[in-house]
Amino acid sequence: MKQTMISKCVTIIGFGALALTSDVINAKAVSDSVIQAQRVALEKNTHAQGYGPQSPRDIDQAYGTNLRSFGTAPNRGNLNLCNIHFHKNAEHKGGEFTTFAGNGDGKGHNTGYIYDGQLSASQLQPVEVKVCSAKGSSLNVGDTLEVHFVYSSAQVKPGPTLGACLADSTMNPSLRVEGQVIVLANDKNAVNFSKLTHIEKVNGFYQAPNIPTNTGNPIEYLGSTTGPGYNEKASPLQVSWSVRPEVAVVNINSVGQWCNDNVFKEDHAHGVRNLVQNPKLLSPISK
Repeated sequence: MKQTMISKCVTIIGFGALALTSDVINAKAVSDSVIQAQRVALEKNTHAQGYGPQSPRDIDQAYGTNLRSFGTAPNRGNLNLCNIHFHKNAEHKGGEFTTFAGNGDGKGHNTGYIYDGQLSASQLQPVEVKVCSAKGSSLNVGDTLEVHFVYSSAQVKPGPTLGACLADSTMNPSLRVEGQVIVLANDKNAVNFSKLTHIEKVNGFYQAPNIPTNTGNPIEYLGSTTGPGYNEKASPLQVSWSVRPEVAVVNINSVGQWCNDNVFKEDHAHGVRNLVQNPKLLSPISK
């Protein structure tokens, strides 16, 4: 695959994520009819087109009738970490994140799912600095994020966007996303985000060795890339997902420090794709 082809492919299949702005934050949420119209368009644009299973989904619900098969990606230990990014609010639903944030603006902002639990009063004390505010808005204590650790079977290294997961030498790499939902706290004893996203080579593969192992058994299923760009069309990318059902409490200041300096050039939270509910676009989950 030529580089120009890769660039075109990334344009089509990238995370489709949009930044939050102050105007978006203050915007009135769209009605249910707007979201329903998007779901109808997704059904129309995918019916009998051969698309594979989509993401995000309710990980507590195993039902799905999309049987378009592809090989499950190897364990992440045998793949290269190629990208880390996060979405404002959880894209997936389930586990400890089932509270709906609302319809938002219909373009991925102020929607998704938030942490069902509670932080202490001290953890909810506001911070004085702006956090990950490159696109005009800041993250706040109490915010829920869904962090995506993206892995590829291609011979690649960590870098910006989904393009870092593709290579001229590998037209159809196996992709795996390890999903971890976090909640931001003003707590120096909470998880340090820079440690969580630490990268090192292990047995010749780029890895994020500190992905939590204490946030429940990951729910594994076959799906796709996400982002609000796919609210009315399907993602053609095939992804093996592992989504942890429990939430990690993370020091908000460490997230801000990471946004200021990381190899992925991530400096803001991305938007959220509507939860995929159509069984024809969901794979069955083996429990």
